[in-house]
Amino acid sequence: MTARGREVVAIYADESCLGNGQEGANPGGAGALLEYVRPDGALVRRDLWLSEPATTNNRMALQSVIASLTALGAKGASFDVVFTTDSRYIVDGMTQWVHGWARRGWTRKGGVIENLALWHRAITAARPHAVQWQWVRGHAGHAQNEYANHLATRAASEQDASDGFIESAFDAWAATAGARHGPPFAPPSRAAFRAHASLPAVPAART
Repeated sequence: MTARGREVVAIYADESCLGNGQEGANPGGAGALLEYVRPDGALVRRDLWLSEPATTNNRMALQSVIASLTALGAKGASFDVVFTTDSRYIVDGMTQWVHGWARRGWTRKGGVIENLALWHRAITAARPHAVQWQWVRGHAGHAQNEYANHLATRAASEQDASDGFIESAFDAWAATAGARHGPPFAPPSRAAFRAHASLPAVPAART
Protein backbone atom coordinates (compact mmCIF):
# COMPACT_ATOMS: atom_id res chain seq x y z
CA MET A 1 0.00 0.00 0.00
CA THR A 2 1.26 3.48 -0.80
CA ALA A 3 0.28 6.62 1.03
CA ARG A 4 -0.97 9.26 -1.36
CA GLY A 5 0.95 12.46 -0.82
CA ARG A 6 4.04 10.79 0.63
CA GLU A 7 7.28 11.51 -1.11
CA VAL A 8 8.65 8.90 -3.51
CA VAL A 9 12.35 8.59 -2.86
CA ALA A 10 14.97 6.62 -4.75
CA ILE A 11 17.79 4.72 -3.08
CA TYR A 12 20.58 3.31 -5.23
CA ALA A 13 22.69 0.87 -3.22
CA ASP A 14 25.73 -1.28 -3.83
CA GLU A 15 28.22 -3.34 -1.87
CA SER A 16 31.87 -4.34 -2.03
CA CYS A 17 34.06 -6.94 -0.39
CA LEU A 18 37.77 -6.89 -1.18
CA GLY A 19 38.84 -10.50 -1.64
CA ASN A 20 35.31 -11.85 -1.29
CA GLY A 21 35.39 -15.64 -0.89
CA GLN A 22 39.10 -15.81 -0.14
CA GLU A 23 40.48 -16.99 3.17
CA GLY A 24 41.25 -14.44 5.84
CA ALA A 25 39.61 -11.17 6.85
CA ASN A 26 38.14 -9.50 3.77
CA PRO A 27 37.22 -5.82 4.29
CA GLY A 28 33.95 -4.64 2.84
CA GLY A 29 31.81 -1.58 2.31
CA ALA A 30 28.31 -0.55 1.37
CA GLY A 31 27.14 2.63 -0.27
CA ALA A 32 23.80 4.28 -0.97
CA LEU A 33 22.72 7.33 -2.94
CA LEU A 34 19.36 8.83 -1.97
CA GLU A 35 17.45 11.06 -4.39
CA TYR A 36 14.13 12.87 -4.10
CA VAL A 37 12.43 15.91 -5.59
CA ARG A 38 11.31 18.68 -3.25
CA PRO A 39 7.90 20.33 -3.73
CA ASP A 40 9.65 23.27 -5.37
CA GLY A 41 11.09 20.92 -8.02
CA ALA A 42 14.67 20.87 -6.73
CA LEU A 43 16.46 17.52 -6.84
CA VAL A 44 18.08 16.54 -3.55
CA ARG A 45 20.87 13.96 -3.29
CA ARG A 46 22.41 12.46 -0.16
CA ASP A 47 25.18 9.88 0.33
CA LEU A 48 25.63 7.11 2.88
CA TRP A 49 28.37 4.56 3.33
CA LEU A 50 29.68 2.12 5.94
CA SER A 51 32.35 -0.55 6.26
CA GLU A 52 33.27 -3.78 8.03
CA PRO A 53 36.81 -5.18 8.49
CA ALA A 54 35.87 -8.83 7.81
CA THR A 55 32.74 -9.57 5.81
CA THR A 56 31.19 -10.83 2.55
CA ASN A 57 29.39 -9.28 -0.41
CA ASN A 58 26.06 -10.67 0.80
CA ARG A 59 26.50 -9.27 4.28
CA MET A 60 27.32 -5.83 2.92
CA ALA A 61 24.34 -5.94 0.53
CA LEU A 62 22.11 -6.50 3.55
CA GLN A 63 23.90 -3.74 5.43
CA SER A 64 23.12 -1.34 2.58
CA VAL A 65 19.42 -2.02 3.13
CA ILE A 66 19.65 -1.80 6.92
CA ALA A 67 21.65 1.43 7.06
CA SER A 68 19.83 3.37 4.33
CA LEU A 69 16.25 2.45 5.28
CA THR A 70 16.94 2.90 8.99
CA ALA A 71 18.36 6.38 8.35
CA LEU A 72 15.43 7.21 6.07
CA GLY A 73 12.96 6.12 8.74
CA ALA A 74 14.53 8.15 11.54
CA LYS A 75 12.05 9.77 13.94
CA GLY A 76 9.23 7.56 12.67
CA ALA A 77 9.23 8.83 9.08
CA SER A 78 7.91 6.59 6.32
CA PHE A 79 8.21 6.93 2.56
CA ASP A 80 7.46 5.24 -0.72
CA VAL A 81 10.87 3.97 -1.78
CA VAL A 82 12.27 2.64 -5.04
CA PHE A 83 15.28 0.65 -3.83
CA THR A 84 17.59 -0.11 -6.75
CA THR A 85 20.48 -2.55 -6.44
CA ASP A 86 22.48 -4.89 -8.67
CA SER A 87 22.20 -7.59 -5.98
CA ARG A 88 19.78 -10.39 -6.89
CA TYR A 89 20.42 -11.62 -3.35
CA ILE A 90 18.53 -8.55 -2.06
CA VAL A 91 15.82 -8.29 -4.71
CA ASP A 92 14.97 -12.00 -4.79
CA GLY A 93 15.32 -12.25 -1.03
CA MET A 94 12.99 -9.35 -0.24
CA THR A 95 10.39 -10.18 -2.87
CA GLN A 96 10.37 -13.99 -2.62
CA TRP A 97 12.60 -15.80 -0.14
CA VAL A 98 11.65 -14.05 3.10
CA HIS A 99 7.98 -14.86 2.61
CA GLY A 100 8.72 -18.57 2.24
CA TRP A 101 11.13 -18.57 5.16
CA ALA A 102 8.54 -16.89 7.39
CA ARG A 103 5.87 -19.46 6.46
CA ARG A 104 8.30 -22.22 7.45
CA GLY A 105 9.18 -20.65 10.80
CA TRP A 106 12.29 -18.92 9.49
CA THR A 107 13.86 -22.06 8.10
CA ARG A 108 14.56 -23.17 4.54
CA LYS A 109 14.52 -26.53 2.85
CA GLY A 110 18.26 -26.61 2.24
CA GLY A 111 19.30 -25.98 5.85
CA VAL A 112 20.06 -22.90 7.90
CA ILE A 113 19.43 -19.44 6.48
CA GLU A 114 22.67 -17.60 5.87
CA ASN A 115 22.82 -14.18 7.55
CA LEU A 116 19.42 -14.68 9.21
CA ALA A 117 19.97 -11.99 11.85
CA LEU A 118 20.82 -9.48 9.12
CA TRP A 119 17.74 -10.48 7.10
CA HIS A 120 15.63 -9.80 10.19
CA ARG A 121 17.27 -6.39 10.65
CA ALA A 122 16.78 -5.55 6.96
CA ILE A 123 13.08 -6.44 7.16
CA THR A 124 12.69 -4.37 10.32
CA ALA A 125 14.31 -1.38 8.59
CA ALA A 126 12.11 -1.75 5.52
CA ARG A 127 8.73 -2.41 7.13
CA PRO A 128 7.87 1.26 7.92
CA HIS A 129 8.15 2.06 4.22
CA ALA A 130 6.40 0.90 1.06
CA VAL A 131 9.27 -0.43 -1.07
CA GLN A 132 9.60 -1.27 -4.73
CA TRP A 133 12.65 -3.54 -4.96
CA GLN A 134 14.30 -2.98 -8.34
CA TRP A 135 17.24 -4.84 -9.89
CA VAL A 136 19.70 -3.25 -12.30
CA ARG A 137 22.63 -4.92 -14.02
CA GLY A 138 25.89 -3.93 -12.36
CA HIS A 139 28.70 -2.15 -14.19
CA ALA A 140 26.44 -1.45 -17.16
CA GLY A 141 26.76 2.32 -17.22
CA HIS A 142 23.86 3.12 -14.87
CA ALA A 143 25.18 6.36 -13.37
CA GLN A 144 23.55 6.14 -9.94
CA ASN A 145 24.44 2.46 -9.55
CA GLU A 146 28.03 3.18 -10.55
CA TYR A 147 28.18 5.97 -7.99
CA ALA A 148 26.84 3.69 -5.25
CA ASN A 149 29.57 1.23 -6.25
CA HIS A 150 32.10 4.05 -5.93
CA LEU A 151 30.90 4.78 -2.39
CA ALA A 152 30.99 1.09 -1.45
CA THR A 153 34.44 0.32 -2.82
CA ARG A 154 35.91 3.47 -1.28
CA ALA A 155 34.39 2.57 2.09
CA ALA A 156 35.80 -0.95 1.83
CA SER A 157 39.25 0.40 1.07
CA GLU A 158 39.29 3.22 3.62
CA GLN A 159 37.23 1.42 6.30
CA ASP A 160 35.18 4.44 7.27
CA ALA A 161 31.52 5.44 7.51
CA SER A 162 29.35 8.50 6.91
CA ASP A 163 27.18 7.91 10.01
CA GLY A 164 23.95 8.49 8.14
CA PHE A 165 23.06 10.45 5.02
CA ILE A 166 25.22 13.47 4.26
CA GLU A 167 25.50 16.00 1.44
CA SER A 168 26.17 14.14 -1.81
CA ALA A 169 29.31 14.42 -3.92
CA PHE A 170 27.53 12.92 -6.93
CA ASP A 171 27.90 16.01 -9.15
CA ALA A 172 31.67 16.20 -8.60
CA TRP A 173 32.01 12.46 -9.30
CA ALA A 174 29.83 12.74 -12.43
CA ALA A 175 32.04 15.51 -13.79
CA THR A 176 35.17 13.38 -13.46
CA ALA A 177 35.10 9.61 -12.97
CA GLY A 178 31.41 9.41 -13.80
CA ALA A 179 31.80 11.16 -17.15
CA ARG A 180 32.22 7.82 -18.97
CA HIS A 181 28.76 6.70 -17.89
CA GLY A 182 25.44 7.85 -19.24
CA PRO A 183 23.39 10.67 -17.74
CA PRO A 184 21.63 10.01 -14.43
CA PHE A 185 18.29 8.27 -14.53
CA ALA A 186 15.29 10.47 -13.76
CA PRO A 187 13.79 10.30 -10.26
CA PRO A 188 10.93 7.78 -9.89
CA SER A 189 7.46 9.11 -10.54
CA ARG A 190 4.38 8.68 -8.40
CA ALA A 191 2.49 7.18 -11.35
CA ALA A 192 5.11 4.49 -11.96
CA PHE A 193 5.57 3.49 -8.33
CA ARG A 194 4.57 -0.11 -7.55
CA ALA A 195 5.35 -1.30 -4.03
CA HIS A 196 6.05 -4.98 -3.48
CA ALA A 197 4.12 -6.99 -0.91
CA SER A 198 4.50 -6.03 2.73
CA LEU A 199 7.30 -7.90 4.44
CA PRO A 200 6.57 -10.56 7.08
CA ALA A 201 6.94 -9.99 10.79
CA VAL A 202 10.20 -11.16 12.32
CA PRO A 203 10.77 -12.75 15.74
CA ALA A 204 11.52 -10.38 18.58
CA ALA A 205 15.23 -9.88 19.08
CA ARG A 206 16.67 -11.84 21.99
CA THR A 207 18.16 -9.81 24.81
